[in-house]
Amino acid sequence: MRSLKLDVVELEPMDIYGFCAPGFEALYDTFAHNFRECGDSGAAFAVRQHGELIVSLWAGGADRDGATPYTEDTLANVFSSSKGVLAVLTLQQVAAGNLDLDRPVADYWAEFAAGGKEEITARQLLCHRAGLVAFRQKVTDGLIYDWDGACAQVAAAEPWWVPGSHQGYAPFLYGWSLGGLLERVSSTPLPELYRQGLAKPLDLDGGFGALGHRSARIADVGPLKQPLPELRENAVGRAIKEDRKGPVAMAFTNPVSLMMGTNSPEWRGALIPAANGHFSARDLAAVYGDLAADQPTVLTRELVEEAAREQSHGRDAVLQAEISFGCGFIRSGRAADLRFGGERGFGHPGAGGSVGFADPQCGIGCGYVTTRLGQSLFMDRRSVSLVEQLYRLL
Repeated sequence: MRSLKLDVVELEPMDIYGFCAPGFEALYDTFAHNFRECGDSGAAFAVRQHGELIVSLWAGGADRDGATPYTEDTLANVFSSSKGVLAVLTLQQVAAGNLDLDRPVADYWAEFAAGGKEEITARQLLCHRAGLVAFRQKVTDGLIYDWDGACAQVAAAEPWWVPGSHQGYAPFLYGWSLGGLLERVSSTPLPELYRQGLAKPLDLDGGFGALGHRSARIADVGPLKQPLPELRENAVGRAIKEDRKGPVAMAFTNPVSLMMGTNSPEWRGALIPAANGHFSARDLAAVYGDLAADQPTVLTRELVEEAAREQSHGRDAVLQAEISFGCGFIRSGRAADLRFGGERGFGHPGAGGSVGFADPQCGIGCGYVTTRLGQSLFMDRRSVSLVEQLYRLL
């Protein structure tokens, strides 16, 4: 890889490592601007087009002190950007003939029928119409680190409303419900499904949790020192304050360990597939670049189209925003923080600013990962500026 040394105003001289293909050099400046003006201190950005890596940039430090350099294969917690990876694994089980999206989950996982969930389908889980958005009863802080216990708790849980009647995002239960289902239909542990289905064929560095993957370079994450101006109001925060026992509050704070300890050994060693994926930007670009290709390798073209096809649309009862869902992915919208290239784009942002998406129309797969977390649940000004600049250059 070639590197570009930038003497950035208001910062010590810094190195931006990596490369931009001819015609995309302006992304160097946009990436540097995120460090100079937007609080990035360790981040990476990668883009594939028609199967070729055309941009891979990284800079800064991977720890709180900045003493450990951020590298191309550094892994950082991407939070809900993990959900798109889990969705691909789910669709792979459809391709294998092990899973029918429209059969009840309870047909494969008998215990899941408890609490009025006997008719919930995998499709409803994928597009957030199952009503299974949060645990209704308080659960122990340690539950999220106990894979079997969390899956059992999800199987016993009650939906918040009649399944299929409302769209409501499941920030964490999405991972245990789909992950538990996948293990039962495949008779294979979820980490092994990931290794066989994605990590090996796409040569990925990271995976769910932070341990046992190809890269041992793990970044510490923390809040931005100066919050960025929001691209939309914090409706989720307001909903949590208005009803501490409602579905929005319970989805994000039950248990409270969901919001804490993301640099801890317990979090990094656990399997929390809706939220503790640790990936490089190059990983996300590889996954979505494959989905955007004319001939994908990890899914059939028909299943990619099904993934991107609208399954549910409306004001989401948890995210408090207008969202269009495909099968496990958010579809590109008009708002800048949910615009994944063209109209056919689809992907998934993660709390704090990370994002991965595919744009089949342009053959683009994109990934942005950062150690400094903003307050948005969607894309923030850093990833938006990079994506907007990318599309100006296409």
